Amino acid sequence: MKVLVAGGAGFIGSTISSCLLDAGHQPVVLDNLVTGRREFCEGRPFYEGDIADTVLLDRIFDEHPDITAVVHCAALIVVPESVERPIHYYRENVAKTLQFAEHLIAKGVTRLLFSSSASIYQPGDDFTVDESSALTALSPYARTKLIVEQMFADITAATPLRVLSLRYFNPIGSDPKMRTGLQLRSPSHALGKLIEVYRAGQPFPVTGVDYPTRDGSGIRDYVHVWDLAGAHLRALEEFDVLPFENGSLAINLGTGTGTTVIEFVEAFNQVADRPVAIETAPRRPGDSAGAYTRSTRAADLLGWRAEHSVADGIRDSLAWFAHRETILPDLAR
Repeated sequence: MKVLVAGGAGFIGSTISSCLLDAGHQPVVLDNLVTGRREFCEGRPFYEGDIADTVLLDRIFDEHPDITAVVHCAALIVVPESVERPIHYYRENVAKTLQFAEHLIAKGVTRLLFSSSASIYQPGDDFTVDESSALTALSPYARTKLIVEQMFADITAATPLRVLSLRYFNPIGSDPKMRTGLQLRSPSHALGKLIEVYRAGQPFPVTGVDYPTRDGSGIRDYVHVWDLAGAHLRALEEFDVLPFENGSLAINLGTGTGTTVIEFVEAFNQVADRPVAIETAPRRPGDSAGAYTRSTRAADLLGWRAEHSVADGIRDSLAWFAHRETILPDLAR
């Protein structure tokens, strides 16, 4: 099949594109390169531009009339930035997605895979969430994902469009063939900070060790990006037999176990050539114990389960950062 991957020059979108290629499918990449990298599009049909650019979308569909599905990964994702610039996030993530969906419908597209987020959930007392859990988005970024899903539900009820939303928390790792990985030299998430202190020979601060978790530290849901890509592939291949309700369906993606912050550092130390010490610190304002997904629906409907461990994801991330500058010169875009 031929698939339009919006945001296909980013970390997740480019990995999905690699997975599609390896499975014999053809990704067509659309990306405005605000955060994506042109280098990740080598050997793939690539169109630089915006998902709301109707002239460009017309050109893509004119040149690729055999596109049968769309994967939508184009979004801004930095939570602190979304707090500082909410108008920008609502415009980029919500308003432009509405324009994108309207044009896809006009082009006769009926299959849309939306790369969503599990940050829209309110965790239960055991820190787990599934597709029936309450929805409580706690940041402008998370609210843009929730609003888009709600918007899609209304649209699919009234049009031929069907939308599958895949919800997940924290992708780690890289393409196993090292074609793609995290774009940023110093990512701001936990693994990025862990690699930073590892390089500097400093301890890693664990903020909050008094949570009601198995070791007192917060709990997170890390999933290997190659597993995520495989789930998107399975979803595309099984799309037509999925049990949509009024054209919409959501599926969680995760390991099903969760990883505490202390366990995450321990997994890092299993694969790194020297250990990182832990330094405990009080909770920060706004911190929470965290959550992780139950992914039984993914197993039941897609036959998908995460195959890579957290240690695998850390190992592949370290390998990517050792290799990154040969693919992504920091001055190149």
